[in-house]
Amino acid sequence: MEKLGIGIIGCGNISTTYLRLAPLFKGLEVRAVADVNKATAEARAAEFGTRAQPVDDLLGNGDVDVVINLTIPDAHFAVSKAALEAGKHVYSEKPLTLSLADGLALRDLAKAKGLAVGCAPDTFLGGSHQLARALIDEGRVGRITAGGAAVMGHGMEHWHPNPDFFFLPGGGPMLDMGPYYIANLVNLIGPVKRVAALTSAAETERTISSEPRKGEKVPVRTPTNIHALLEFHNGATVNLSTSWDVWSHRRGHMELYGTEGTIYVPDPNFFGGTVEVAGRDGVVAAVPAWDHPFGKVNQEHVSMPAPLANYRSAGLADMAQAILSGRDARCSIDRALHGVEVMTACLKSGETGAFVTMQTSCTRPAALGLDEARALLA
Repeated sequence: MEKLGIGIIGCGNISTTYLRLAPLFKGLEVRAVADVNKATAEARAAEFGTRAQPVDDLLGNGDVDVVINLTIPDAHFAVSKAALEAGKHVYSEKPLTLSLADGLALRDLAKAKGLAVGCAPDTFLGGSHQLARALIDEGRVGRITAGGAAVMGHGMEHWHPNPDFFFLPGGGPMLDMGPYYIANLVNLIGPVKRVAALTSAAETERTISSEPRKGEKVPVRTPTNIHALLEFHNGATVNLSTSWDVWSHRRGHMELYGTEGTIYVPDPNFFGGTVEVAGRDGVVAAVPAWDHPFGKVNQEHVSMPAPLANYRSAGLADMAQAILSGRDARCSIDRALHGVEVMTACLKSGETGAFVTMQTSCTRPAALGLDEARALLA
């Protein structure tokens, strides 16, 4: 299979994940990295045996076909736009942009240039979430009519070395963690029709408890507690709670209620986990894991109690194959753009107190079965 040259802009924490995992997949070859901090780019290049370049040089590099945009969210639009204008395909970390208008501008520019734009998250391609998708598609719990999802904790200031941007406009739990949940809900149910939400922030500032800035204060200028109601085009209604104002809770990550039963879906931030199902009798039972390649444990993680299945870059690899074959990418700009609108509409509803009807829509991504997943691996 032909390989696409990859250039990474943004050499922070997440870049190590892409640099380490991209070689697992066909069609990808990292050829350069760049960062506004030259020393950071050079250190990452040395660590992974690639080339460090200034950002403008990487954008002009003829060996780079796809730019992976790993900058902070506030820079996503400008960097992706520059990459498209330089004739490069783009794969962005989430969120695609911080506004619907910017996302639409990227979509129009990409279309005019005949280029592809994809966006994380790709965790919905994981073995567990694709198992949940297969069970729903085969009618195991009937037609999905309702559900609930929750991602709640107490923020990033306890572990991140520079958590400031998480608490500024463009940050917050909805835009930071919401993409995982919304992408998986679109995978399992389909697009959202309208939303309503209540939003708040428990504190006006946070105290960093991680090194090296332990004790410093950071301002909170965005909602850190968002409780939203999503109405889907298929008629299902789902409540989505995202909060960094919670010290402890017992809510599950995601459960969907159907006319014949309930399906319990593991954390959409990860590729693996146990899927459980209950029928009309209400008896909950774990579904045996299937032999999906993106569900196999492959990583130890210091902050997790057990090894993980981590296949980030799967969405990038799928986009690369989509570019080369002319098919639709599962992590497409239309789905990412719809996710941006859902999240920003929740924040808007929190400000106005009104329902917000979506302007965008999308299709469910094609399911990623065993053979399709294996075909992405090197």
